[in-house]
Amino acid sequence: MRLTSLDVFRGITIAGMILVNMMGVADDVYPLLAHADWNGCTPTDLVFPFFLFIVGVAMTFSLSKYTEANKPTSAVYWRILRRAAILFALGLLLNGFWNKGVWTFDLSSIRMMGVLQRISLTYLFASLAVLNLPRKGQWILAAVLLIGYWLTMMYVPVPDYGAGILTRTGNFAAYIDRQIIPQAHLYAGDGFKKLGDPEGLFSTIPAIVSVLAGYFTGQWIRSQPVQSRTSVGLGLFGIGCLIIGWVWGWTFPINKKLWTSSYVVFTSGWALLLLAACYQLIEVRLIRRWSKPFEIMGLNAIALFVASVLLIKILVKTHIGNGENAPSTYNWIYQNLFASWAGALNGSLLFALVTVLLWFAVGFLMYRQRWFIKI
Repeated sequence: MRLTSLDVFRGITIAGMILVNMMGVADDVYPLLAHADWNGCTPTDLVFPFFLFIVGVAMTFSLSKYTEANKPTSAVYWRILRRAAILFALGLLLNGFWNKGVWTFDLSSIRMMGVLQRISLTYLFASLAVLNLPRKGQWILAAVLLIGYWLTMMYVPVPDYGAGILTRTGNFAAYIDRQIIPQAHLYAGDGFKKLGDPEGLFSTIPAIVSVLAGYFTGQWIRSQPVQSRTSVGLGLFGIGCLIIGWVWGWTFPINKKLWTSSYVVFTSGWALLLLAACYQLIEVRLIRRWSKPFEIMGLNAIALFVASVLLIKILVKTHIGNGENAPSTYNWIYQNLFASWAGALNGSLLFALVTVLLWFAVGFLMYRQRWFIKI
């Protein structure tokens, strides 16, 4: 069984990832298209957890044949480990590509963690949980990870800071990352100053639940008829998660960079609502014409994401003209082709939208040639 609405959801998410990554380079961005500075959640902060949620839903179909009576073989575990290793290596490739120049990789200072690395680790540990725990055990694990992370972050003291200090440098997750990851390999931007990492190791623990939430959703969908009541059920679950996450945020703020437990539940709620809308339109009502571009992008999601990040880094690292004041290729295109007539905010948005269209065109050519890159 292939869930077309899941491919469309994945395509929407990848388009969103490309859009917000491109917007992240610009100096002038509409607030809704920028990440929350710290606590809070903008539409941009939904994109990454959506992808982890999708990974979990997809796992429902890829691992469905393995049960207590049909245990996975060592070959299955090797495939999972291989996929996780490739994703992690691709993440290091992207980090190194940015590190010291377009073609130079400096392993002594490469950032260890990142988006693909988090996808890799959450996929690996969620898969192991799914294959080795009964359904009740999976739910208990999800609850333990979320509640345990909350209690640890709020009540375990950090040397020189104390307990419950949820600042960039004073939070427990940043402290653990500093103990495990050498400083040269930590994230250096966005105010972190190599004192933490927005995709760090410790905050990856609750991110595993973002994948498990998708897996639980996929399990439920597989047991339901293709009817509107299934879409309604997804929507109601989504609203429930939004309420729980929002209320939890009163004591443990919704925060993407810390991947707080409230953030996991809150963003899973939005993911359920968007999946419900896609499911209702595509699977139940068979209204599919609008969704084809997103389905095409969703079929080569990782390939398009990696290529788009490489392109952004090339645009930023290369320059038009000579001299210290020569603008980057990105700034030259932005200023001359977009901002010059559309203004700063609209110009950055249009540049990002054109980039999304470019990668849709690439995805369309791959689709026409039946090139589907799987990891």
